[in-house]
Amino acid sequence: MHIEDLRNTAWEFNSRLKFVMSRGEIITEEYEPVVKEIINRVKEEGNKALLEFTKKFDGEEIKEEDLEVPYEELEKAYEEIEPEVRQALEIAHGRIKRFHEKQLENSFITEEEGILLGIRVIPLEKVGIYVPGGKAVYPSTVLMNSVPAVVAGVKEIIMVSPKPNKYTLAAGFIAGVSRVFRVGGAQAIAALAYGTESLPKVDKIVGPGNIYVTLAKKLLFGVVDIDMIAGPSEVLVISDGTVDPKWIAWDLLSQAEHDELSGAFLITTDEKHAMQVVEKLKEIMEDFPRKDIAQKSIGRFGTVFLVENLDQACEVANYIAPEHLELMVKDPFSLLPKIKHAGAVFLGAYSTEPLGDYLLGPNHTLPTGRTARFFSPLGVYDFVKRSSVMYVSKEGFERLADHAQHIAKAEGLLAHYEAVRIRRELP
Repeated sequence: MHIEDLRNTAWEFNSRLKFVMSRGEIITEEYEPVVKEIINRVKEEGNKALLEFTKKFDGEEIKEEDLEVPYEELEKAYEEIEPEVRQALEIAHGRIKRFHEKQLENSFITEEEGILLGIRVIPLEKVGIYVPGGKAVYPSTVLMNSVPAVVAGVKEIIMVSPKPNKYTLAAGFIAGVSRVFRVGGAQAIAALAYGTESLPKVDKIVGPGNIYVTLAKKLLFGVVDIDMIAGPSEVLVISDGTVDPKWIAWDLLSQAEHDELSGAFLITTDEKHAMQVVEKLKEIMEDFPRKDIAQKSIGRFGTVFLVENLDQACEVANYIAPEHLELMVKDPFSLLPKIKHAGAVFLGAYSTEPLGDYLLGPNHTLPTGRTARFFSPLGVYDFVKRSSVMYVSKEGFERLADHAQHIAKAEGLLAHYEAVRIRRELP
């Protein structure tokens, strides 16, 4: 890991800090033309292009009739997975469901002297969830992306995933996914956005993916709604030296093992502690099964930032606006009010980020790459839309007509003015 000393410096201009924050942009321009071609081909050719790109990128030669996974396979997978995994997924499902039920919004109507005003909260009809299947298996992503949709009342949930295995299929069965298609990448996103002979067109697409998936979602926003523009995963740990260095090393590694572009960052006030964490990381990675991925991630982007005090640590953390923020300090709750930008905040030594990934309850689909400044975690609110409702009685109309005419006149919109005025004429 690189070590950067931000003490007594204008740290906002630190070149290392800017570099690690821009890691998601490194290869974007290179891939965009390819993604545009994929999108256009799927839009024009439907299943034909979908099957061609599946063979090209995933090495899977699939027949058109085999694109959809028969629902019986989901139930079969549920029955065949190890009992302890099935139980863990059921517990996770229950916790995620209970947490997201608290996010439900109600429609409302208010009345004021002959005027009724309100909001109707309406679930989306059809959504697509993307579940990665390249470098790892993600049944947790199935739960996190589909459960809020089910709670919101979405009628049809379409899951796409390249090479779905028994764990992702079992999670789909537990969560209540409607249909599953064995397709991934930008071609899957395009198929969900436009629809093909086999895949239905959806109203919204959610879920993380590689650079192809992210760019496809970005380019298709407007044709279809999306959850967020997600980049490589990241964790930032603030430590005051009171938590075991080995614990922190493993937490950093738990993000580095995701992807070569993942970010693992430590901010600490204790230089000796920083060196201990770095040494523990080196020891762990000697025999680490996902060493190739983790070494590339940590070697290129992993960074320790040394700061003067915990106040400065919070300032740097807010600048980074991380996806996952761990407050591994003696009194984590004292720092919480100072944190303005983070996808998810983990407080205290035992609140390790992987617990949040799997079964604490809050969603693990989170904003990355500094977008926590304006994006929020995925939730029930992402799967509903709102319609304004207005009723005006004659009495209510008379109270507001003059004001509406004055504004219409000021704006120079004659039809607006006349639409109000004509209703004031005597019958």
